[in-house]
Amino acid sequence: MEKEIKLGPPSQIKQLNDYTWELPITYKKGMLVPARIYASKELMDSMDAGVFEQITNVASLPGIQKHALCMPDGHWGYGFPIGGVAAFDPKEGGIISPGGIGFDINCGMRLMTTNLTIDEVRPKIKELVDALYSKVPAGVGCKGFVKVTKEQFKDVMVKGAKWCLENDYAWAEDLEHIEDHGCILGADPAAVSDRAIKRGFDQLGTLGSGNHYLEIQEVREENIFDKEAAKALGITKPGQIVIMVHCGSRGFGHQIGSDYLREFLEAMPKYGIEIVDRELACAPFNSPEGQNYYKAMACAANMAFVNRQVITHRIREVFSRVFEKSAKELEINLVYDVAHNIAKLEKHLVNGVEKELLVHRKGATRAFGPHRAKDLPKEFADFGQPVIIGGSMETGSWLLVGTDKTDEETFSSTAHGAGRIMSRFAAIKKFDGENLVKDMQEKGIYVHPVTMKGLAEEAGGAYKDVDEVIETLVSAGIAKKVVSLKPIGNVKG
Repeated sequence: MEKEIKLGPPSQIKQLNDYTWELPITYKKGMLVPARIYASKELMDSMDAGVFEQITNVASLPGIQKHALCMPDGHWGYGFPIGGVAAFDPKEGGIISPGGIGFDINCGMRLMTTNLTIDEVRPKIKELVDALYSKVPAGVGCKGFVKVTKEQFKDVMVKGAKWCLENDYAWAEDLEHIEDHGCILGADPAAVSDRAIKRGFDQLGTLGSGNHYLEIQEVREENIFDKEAAKALGITKPGQIVIMVHCGSRGFGHQIGSDYLREFLEAMPKYGIEIVDRELACAPFNSPEGQNYYKAMACAANMAFVNRQVITHRIREVFSRVFEKSAKELEINLVYDVAHNIAKLEKHLVNGVEKELLVHRKGATRAFGPHRAKDLPKEFADFGQPVIIGGSMETGSWLLVGTDKTDEETFSSTAHGAGRIMSRFAAIKKFDGENLVKDMQEKGIYVHPVTMKGLAEEAGGAYKDVDEVIETLVSAGIAKKVVSLKPIGNVKG
């Protein structure tokens, strides 16, 4: 039976300002750094108690730097809270932990623009959504439309999005608009189990289940907050149609996470690592076990980039058929693709000293500001990295940009979505899928779900107010508003 979720912060929490809260190292034995949470008063009061328990556990992991962080969309997860960020110094025994990355490695967001308008798309929305549903497999255990052998799948693991370009699933400019050009270096298929390969090689081009989706969205004039930045990101007119995709590495990443959790639990005594929660099983990043996991994680991350790219290819095909124009004529261009379940080596300042750190982001997005222009496509250099924040299927999503303040405070990180406020079990008890379909239709949103149960799990009421999350990020200075996006059609995994 599901436990009742306790809400609200512990009494020891200190409010640093209107949107930043901190638990000191004295809060729990073993904490090495404070735990910092970004939230408005309203979001803090509704935060589940598991967040505070988990983020202070993270603060006790070897080699952690400055703070353990949780974003305003934070909620209970496996090991780390979802919304958790932590950076570790490998030279100081810093660790790598699957619980700080998530099982769906490189679950992420992708946004595409078009030159279509709401007046052109609204009459065809049912045809479009149904066609996308039929062409992009969704649901638990679905098989992909891209057929590769297990040997060819190893190329996918190593090359990432470059494999898509070589196999006619990408435009050259797509790779410029993917985090790390769609390839995490250091991937090595030798670090991946046969079982993981068996689970993953036939899942390319699949949406999956849970909170994964493919959504057609509208840009409304009143929801453009920075016209200059919006134009640079490809949003040029009110009524414009954009497309958002949310998915990851599927069973492949899940198996890699499971494999190395078991290995790390056995390896920790060898390195003298003691943890308060076995879900935080870890190994020193520079150990053989830590290096092998990183190589395997990179393989899963690259598979996820490929997964979102081949789905993009299929989206282009569907739109081209429905509107009887080529994808180039429709200008179905990639704005950006961001990971939000990943660990990456990045340089950051710690007490004025530049260090190369392993930054874990679990349900959190990299958010480079203009200061890191060399790491971004040139057209974004003056504005910062695009940040794609998925809301609920009933309310809408956001396009933001990163700020230089994230470099100072959050290891260049910000939130990733609205964040759940209700468990899936509770959502199924409270909401009915059939009624949701009707309610969404009345709001002008056509949804095609795999199952009504799965739809109920993802009801808007199961999530925090995404606008409140955005206001917290902006007020805290760790993101800037560009445009909010309203759903008109949704394929729900």
